Amino acid sequence: MPSLKTPILLIATSAMLAGCGGSGIFNRERPDEFAVQRQAPLVVPPDFNLVPPAPGAPRPSEGTAAGQALDALFGGPSPRSPVETSALDRAGTAAPGIRSSVGDPDTNTVAKGNVTRDIVAAPEGDGASAQAVIPS
Repeated sequence: MPSLKTPILLIATSAMLAGCGGSGIFNRERPDEFAVQRQAPLVVPPDFNLVPPAPGAPRPSEGTAAGQALDALFGGPSPRSPVETSALDRAGTAAPGIRSSVGDPDTNTVAKGNVTRDIVAAPEGDGASAQAVIPS
């Protein structure tokens, strides 16, 4: 009886490798792990005379993940100060395509001088050879 180990081993190995492939019958839709958001824990309200919410209405303690992130980072909307309002009024409205034209090589820029150019063009390093010079 010839050795059956080699064909069985080849078939088993090819079946395992087929499971790693990205195409064929093993290709399927997978859930997006970044689209999952946590559900708020159940909380017993302090006042039991509350009216139940309307069916389908969002829970007041919950929102989208993007909204929760913005609230955590920036603290939610706040009124603008008079200085900020004045600066925005003086700036006016931006052109609709301003973001596209900023990175354009044909956009004219203001020369900031040799020092700024040297700082921007300086090689990146670990700072071990950096030194401070105090002018006298």
